[in-house]
Amino acid sequence: MPQPHPPLTRAEVAKHNKPDDCWCIIDHRVYDLTDFLDAHPGGSVVLAQVAGKDATAEFYNLHRQEVLERYKDSLCIGVLEGETPEVIEQKPGDLSPVPYAEPLWLRPQFSSPYYKDSHRRLQRAIREFTDKYVTPEAQQKEKDGTYISQELIDRMAETNILAMRLGPGEHLHNRTLLGGVVDGKEFDYFHDMIVAQELVRANARGFQDGNMAGMAISLTAVKQWLKNKPLRDRVMDEVLSGKKKMCLAITEAFAGSDVAGLRTTAEKTPDGKYYIVNGTKKWITNGMFADYFVTGCRTRMGFSVLLIPRGEGVETTPIKTSYSTAAATAFVQFDNVKVPVENLLGEEDKGFIVIMSNFNHERFMMVCAVVRMCMTVVEECLKWCNQRIVFGKKLIEQPAIRQKLARMISLCESNQAWLESITHQMCNMTYAEQAKHLGGPIGLLKLHATRSAGEIADLATNIFGGRGLTQTGMGRVIEMFNRTYKFDAILGGTEEILADLGSTTDLRTTDADTNAT
Repeated sequence: MPQPHPPLTRAEVAKHNKPDDCWCIIDHRVYDLTDFLDAHPGGSVVLAQVAGKDATAEFYNLHRQEVLERYKDSLCIGVLEGETPEVIEQKPGDLSPVPYAEPLWLRPQFSSPYYKDSHRRLQRAIREFTDKYVTPEAQQKEKDGTYISQELIDRMAETNILAMRLGPGEHLHNRTLLGGVVDGKEFDYFHDMIVAQELVRANARGFQDGNMAGMAISLTAVKQWLKNKPLRDRVMDEVLSGKKKMCLAITEAFAGSDVAGLRTTAEKTPDGKYYIVNGTKKWITNGMFADYFVTGCRTRMGFSVLLIPRGEGVETTPIKTSYSTAAATAFVQFDNVKVPVENLLGEEDKGFIVIMSNFNHERFMMVCAVVRMCMTVVEECLKWCNQRIVFGKKLIEQPAIRQKLARMISLCESNQAWLESITHQMCNMTYAEQAKHLGGPIGLLKLHATRSAGEIADLATNIFGGRGLTQTGMGRVIEMFNRTYKFDAILGGTEEILADLGSTTDLRTTDADTNAT
């Protein structure tokens, strides 16, 4: 820790201009870099070049503000006399001051009919939680590929973040949500959307799925469709308390979006008390650490869904994909696994409605996430374009760059508006009505959001240039997004499947109405 100095002047700083006595100025603060030269990741030469000088322009032409935050306590020796730092420092939970970095409803000059005080309280609380607890772990796990810590799971269980991720319902009615920022009975799909959008701001796509995404897309089906109430209550309690983990096991090497083509079989024993399950599942999120598998199987006359505990005959092996192994993506084998008939979700041979209905909330959450990530990418681009100087101008002063930014902003704003419109419909429909009327619209929204993400990723990478291909430094968020946005385009139903679902659903409804008239 450097010793405090009396008030410093620019003339005083200018005297410390040698490699063995190296000071510089960044944003009106003075930094003693003498002992840091050899440790600087970019080498000592570049620091020696700014010794005794104001390096503000040079620093922000290369670095993010968070770099200064990391080293300020150890290297900053004071503020220049009569001068005040200009850069806005962000605290955990703060909104971004960057234009278009936040949804319209969070900008102070705008209003919205959708949000109440409870939504704003929840947004502040979940952002602070994410900044303090999720982001540090997410960044570390994304790098080393290890799985989510039990400590973070326990923290999310204690604050009932795990329970909130299932969406509205009676499971929230007697719980204290994040210290009481919202009443469980008041929790609606806008609260649900806020939780989904704030958690992804950890900017780590692999860990984003590794952070109990498997639970969020499978326990919803258990809650709605498992008829055995004692079993349902026990499993809900185990998972929402963080003691057990769960995943959705539908996709196979033989069939992905084509659920009807699945080959995993479940045959009843002669006494009718058990199913014997045989087959494989592939690309199963959280499969490596899951204790329960909500599994799609072929039964005698159709398709059924079973809750299968990890046990004898269940084997998982890791699959490496484009994002971090922190997602715990697995290949799952079921070899003569004995499952009680009480573990059936819905009715035998009628599991298609279980999966199709459950897809709505899964796709809704994916839309929330990818739309929010697109906004974060826009924020990163706006920051960079105001920092980076080329051809003697800031990037933001180049008309070609402003055209790219305008397109990105337009896509983000329109997708968020469409998402809020769908969310409003969800708030005013029962689960059954959502399953009947919203499958197509949510599918089309997901299609449009992921197509937009592809265009935004392309534009952002071009804006950042080589940094947009680098996993560290200024462009790391852009590189991560460009490498991983396709997960949202494929998981939960591919773009082509959703386009067909959205268009044919509307056509069938139109034909039925026409025939009725």
